[in-house]
Amino acid sequence: MTRTGTAALIVAAGQGVRSGGTLPKQFATLAGKPMIAHSFAALAGHPGIDRVVVAIGQGQEAALGEALGDVEHVTGGTTRRLSVLAGLEALARGNPERVLIHDAARPFLNAAVIDRLLAALDTNEGAVPALPVADTLARNDSALGDTALGEVVPRDGLHRIQTPQAFRFNAVLAAHRGWAGEEPTDDAQMVRKAGGSVALVEGDMMLEKITYPADFAAAEARHAGGMRVRSATGFDVHRLVEGEQLWLGGVLIPHDKGLSGHSDADVALHAITDALLGTIAEGDIGTHFPPTDPQWRGADSAQFLEHAASLVTTRGGIIDFIDLTLICEAPKIGPHRAAMRDRIAALLRLAPGQISVKATTTERLGFAGRGEGIAAQAIATIRIQGEQ
Repeated sequence: MTRTGTAALIVAAGQGVRSGGTLPKQFATLAGKPMIAHSFAALAGHPGIDRVVVAIGQGQEAALGEALGDVEHVTGGTTRRLSVLAGLEALARGNPERVLIHDAARPFLNAAVIDRLLAALDTNEGAVPALPVADTLARNDSALGDTALGEVVPRDGLHRIQTPQAFRFNAVLAAHRGWAGEEPTDDAQMVRKAGGSVALVEGDMMLEKITYPADFAAAEARHAGGMRVRSATGFDVHRLVEGEQLWLGGVLIPHDKGLSGHSDADVALHAITDALLGTIAEGDIGTHFPPTDPQWRGADSAQFLEHAASLVTTRGGIIDFIDLTLICEAPKIGPHRAAMRDRIAALLRLAPGQISVKATTTERLGFAGRGEGIAAQAIATIRIQGEQ
């Protein structure tokens, strides 16, 4: 069978006992959402990755569902190595060419690191992100006790190794299946000891591992310190015609007319989609879902909104608030406002309080005033790393 595509495996089977929380750390809240949701969004939203599997611990299915919804997962083993092997065996059925193996405890993963890793696989069996050691290193003086300073250790050529680690799938699967040594600290050493070449690529300070309670506060500060606020607007109009259903804000509304368009013509979701795309300078809805493409005829606009949101989260962005204004004479929006807000919040994985839905009329002026169509205007506010 021909091997194609790139898969990703997130290792999230630990119990996180050192983190001090009641939940395993991978499911604890960090920067506004479960820790695992950050790296899952980055991997699932990357254009070079076709499939993502999560390896969880025994009995963690409910926690995973709460954090990510219904995603592909396997139950790991008693060690990290066994959890990775379980994930690789599940991925093997899809016959991927490459795989990225990532620890859920390193949540802030950006697309540039993934790009560097995949590029390195063109000439190597594996690649790992690494940062050079900058601090002075020293041993303790064993003769005087654990707290006594001993000799300095040369730091030339030393690196701190991070994840995700990328591999040609055959190489890492063979290394895991044939492993007979002591428990390894990472997958790269397994591939290297099996004779594979592993390249070092530039890592990222944002990929620091979270282990202890203090690490959560440090990670929050790191993440917030580099974030900048961005806002963008979206605007959409569709005609009201007989014989069509009326979808607004992802809710089917009883009315004698519906909106006409290539998809389901939900002006509310279209406006929010354009606003989110604007926050990351990614064009407009027509760029991503051309109205001339027959596959989008009658499509549910929810998938447009979810796509735009995934692009934001892939960039490391956090959606803070959505403000939507519907402009029409009829139908009355008030009776449906709460349902729209809840539906939009669910699609964006936000709290309902982060969604504002308002309505206004044009005092019977213009196309909206004559009941010929409905317009929508949206403003999206996000936080994103400043250099992006």
